[in-house]
Amino acid sequence: MAFDDWFTLDARSGAALRVYASRARRTPRAVLLVHHGLAEHAGRYGAFAAEMAEAGFHVFAHDHRGHGSTVAVDAPFRRFAKHSGEAKVLADCRAVEDEARRRHPDLPVVVFGHSMGGIVALNYAQMHGRGLSGLAVWNCDLRGGIKPRAARAALKLEKALKGSDVASQFMRRATFDAWAAEISPRRTGFDWLSHDPAVVDAYVGDPLCGFSPTVSMMQDVVSLVLKGGSAAGLSMLPPNLPVHLLGGTGDPVSAHGEATTALAEALKAGGSRDVTLSLVAGARHETLNETPQFRQPALLSLVAWLDRVAPPRNEEEEED
Repeated sequence: MAFDDWFTLDARSGAALRVYASRARRTPRAVLLVHHGLAEHAGRYGAFAAEMAEAGFHVFAHDHRGHGSTVAVDAPFRRFAKHSGEAKVLADCRAVEDEARRRHPDLPVVVFGHSMGGIVALNYAQMHGRGLSGLAVWNCDLRGGIKPRAARAALKLEKALKGSDVASQFMRRATFDAWAAEISPRRTGFDWLSHDPAVVDAYVGDPLCGFSPTVSMMQDVVSLVLKGGSAAGLSMLPPNLPVHLLGGTGDPVSAHGEATTALAEALKAGGSRDVTLSLVAGARHETLNETPQFRQPALLSLVAWLDRVAPPRNEEEEED
């Protein structure tokens, strides 16, 4: 299922952002901004956008720099930017929010992020959370400690030896290859994404998915993990901002849900007063693309949370 439409948004960062959009099918109650994961693109979220549109949300999802159909002089495929990539990714998110608010000025805004998109969304909310009505962070690992710091050191060495614009073989082995090894038996190297073979095959067959990010891009992602998941970063969130966390116990990316639970505890320790934690037993990484037995409880949890943070509106409240 596809989005209703797409357009190009020229961001101040210099990127021409591909933005997908779907309009609310009933009385609009909020804008939902969707951030996709690493080595994929926003176009894969059309079915989710359609469901949210039926629930009364205007949905916007853009291809991050180095992904999908977004283009920028300093951001070829698989790279955020030559310099300040993490800052430019967050600036692009702001440009999309500003455009969504221009089109729908009287509606609250909720941000949803999956995997890398969840990391981006959390960092974004730390900067702009006072204007948001909710933040959903799904299927990611924002724990600090030795692993991301070791990754940062290994990437620095890889950059010195090979340069910044080549595929990071170190991170490929530490991420995609390591996650694939945790699924047995498996048909492909991407069975960790979903129990649905059609979803996995579509991902494998999509030329915009499954690529090995550059050293530069992975340095930016690791930096976002370390900043976003730090005590200092988490304390920057507005204390009353509602946060929805979700992970699957069959997902190696989130350490089978352990990283999701750790993030919930860290958020509360950092001062967040409204944290909802949902773990879906057995679900793999792409919960939105899972088989019904895993996808349905995840969506029910999200919808219940959305009903609280962005309640349905009566016809009399409809935006002009």
